[in-house]
Amino acid sequence: MGVIGEDNNFCVALFHEHVPWGVTSMDPFLKKFFPVVFRKKNDDGQNNYCKYDNQGLSAFTSSLYLAGLVSSLAASPVTRNYGRRASIVCGGLSFLAGATLNAAAVNLVMLILGRILLGVGIGFGNQAVPLYLSEMAPAHLRGALNMMFQLATTLGIFTANMINYGTQHIRPWGWRLSLGLAAAPALLMTVGGLLLPETPNSLIERGRVEEGRRVLERIRGTADVDAEFTDMAEASELANSIEHPFRNILEPRNRPQLVMAVCMPAFQILTGINSILFYAPVLFQSMGFGGSASLYSSVLTGAVLFSSTIISISTFGTDKELTRSYSIAVVVVICLFVLAFGWSWGPLGWTVPSEIFPLETRSAGQSITVAVNLFFTFVIAQAFLSLLCALKFGIFLFFAGWITVMTVFVHVFLPETKGVPIEEMVLLWRKHWFWKKVMPDLPLEDGDSHHK
Repeated sequence: MGVIGEDNNFCVALFHEHVPWGVTSMDPFLKKFFPVVFRKKNDDGQNNYCKYDNQGLSAFTSSLYLAGLVSSLAASPVTRNYGRRASIVCGGLSFLAGATLNAAAVNLVMLILGRILLGVGIGFGNQAVPLYLSEMAPAHLRGALNMMFQLATTLGIFTANMINYGTQHIRPWGWRLSLGLAAAPALLMTVGGLLLPETPNSLIERGRVEEGRRVLERIRGTADVDAEFTDMAEASELANSIEHPFRNILEPRNRPQLVMAVCMPAFQILTGINSILFYAPVLFQSMGFGGSASLYSSVLTGAVLFSSTIISISTFGTDKELTRSYSIAVVVVICLFVLAFGWSWGPLGWTVPSEIFPLETRSAGQSITVAVNLFFTFVIAQAFLSLLCALKFGIFLFFAGWITVMTVFVHVFLPETKGVPIEEMVLLWRKHWFWKKVMPDLPLEDGDSHHK
């Protein structure tokens, strides 16, 4: 289970990070689909910060995240009614179709349609995989296993950057190979979804109680699972009494979880990490790096992020390449930023929301988390190149301000969840100095009839 589960993490990650800004620094790709950007890129008199300021180019990337946002909400009832595996398989099939369409694209419409299908896969995959990991892991390993989602994401980033760096030398069809190779993890994710056991929580919630107990005993390696099984059964009984999870999640007793489901993914994107990782080749070229050097530098930042999971920028010229010393300084500073993200907001943004919701609102809560993440990713992807052109290095001061805000927020409002059984998470909020004032008293929570 563990190996296949982590492979699926990698597949979701690779699609999330695969290709767009690697191939958009490749001249054959730009010349075919974005000739205006191609001419601006090769115009020595053009302001470096504005060479890639093109809404069509931004739409190529952001269309994935908009599609992912919508599909993540549609994935919630699928995940709840048909199981976590069903959503994983749906995501894999959508990835496969999108990768095929992108590789065969002959016009911009095909290219964006393929990206939309990849976005649907992202929505289903990001909705189901963190839930799957949280429900399969024992309490003492849940955080570590969920951090593997971030580790797999960083490995996906690094792999995608390596693919782009290699395929740039294959002219004129290297970009097709780069886009088409996304089909490989798509197939792996689909097969993995078919082979994975369903989570005991999902089985019990859907009335397959005995099968749920058998799976629980198998993954825990012991028949002594009475306490955990009883917690799951009670949570499932409450979950099945809830007819409208999205309406239920708005109740005061779920307010702390809802706030975290919105704020954690939003803050994760507002660190500015996507601006660094998605646009790395473009960003490095905007700063004056040469074409190959920009892809090489993006590979380096991907490698640093991957390494950091395991264990901002100053003023530049607008129409010239950087000196060697400045180039090294830029890469070092960006690597430090990526390093910090890898051990903080990278895993935190996914781990916390996936483990804090009670079973009756877990699928809905994860859908909100994914939708918020993809919404902010879409906004950044669509607006970043224009903001970079208008604000230049000031855009990174904007992100620095948000990092200050989110640091204070976590310190003040987020309790420690490490080692707490997932079905007992609600008790944390009742002990917290602030959230206990927001949540209703326990007697008001006992009557289930008004929650339907």
